[in-house]
Amino acid sequence: MGEVNDTPVFNPESILDSVKKDLGIAVEYTHFDPDVILGINSAISVLNQLGVGPREGFKIHDRDETWTEFLGDDPRLEMVKEYVAKKTKQFFDPPQTGPLATALDQVLKEMEWRVNIAAESNLNGGI
Repeated sequence: MGEVNDTPVFNPESILDSVKKDLGIAVEYTHFDPDVILGINSAISVLNQLGVGPREGFKIHDRDETWTEFLGDDPRLEMVKEYVAKKTKQFFDPPQTGPLATALDQVLKEMEWRVNIAAESNLNGGI
């Protein structure tokens, strides 16, 4: 009988897996998961205040929570995935130089504005 391989396989629908990939952390390396999850949940809280996600809020606990559970299937909110990754990177592994930190802040602010517009248009029956 062959040996069973318990190494997790990357799941692009998993919020934790996709953010870890963006951070350059292998799915099977779980040492930093609590810190990454904290950053993800902080980003999700900001997004919830902007009108994205379930009304009752949303948080992840592990790699089982998915983007579809959080966002539904609205293609206008695809940028949220990148926002969560960048916001988590800012929390978990911030840029070491002032200009890079400023640039990341500006990108995040623009993404927040755009996400808010998309969320508002969704609530108002937009596009």
